[in-house]
Amino acid sequence: MDIKTIANTLVEACRTQGEAALLDDHYHPDAVSVEAADFSGMGRETKGVDGIRGKHAWWAENFEVHGGDVSGPYLHGDDKFAVTFMIDATHKASGERSKMNEVAIYTVENGKIIREEFFASE
Repeated sequence: MDIKTIANTLVEACRTQGEAALLDDHYHPDAVSVEAADFSGMGRETKGVDGIRGKHAWWAENFEVHGGDVSGPYLHGDDKFAVTFMIDATHKASGERSKMNEVAIYTVENGKIIREEFFASE
């Protein structure tokens, strides 16, 4: 797949909270995901599709999403694209509702996402 197809497919899936379904087809098996901070207690960096799948499961178990917005993709050459996220969610354990803003940079190699990096605002 070319970068534009990968980027557009990912953005569309994120808009419907279906991005986890893309992990096997759109991510390299050894992909790396890097968070802005250690939000989950699992460290900032997660390696491999199974680890990234675990991050998605952790998010679903810990947060209720009320809404949000996904913008992009913003292409950068042949190997990178960015997506911006605004998420309105409640942390289930504490009941604290917040709006989070993130920028994600995705790196693509040989038709698969090999790296994703998230930048968060405070």
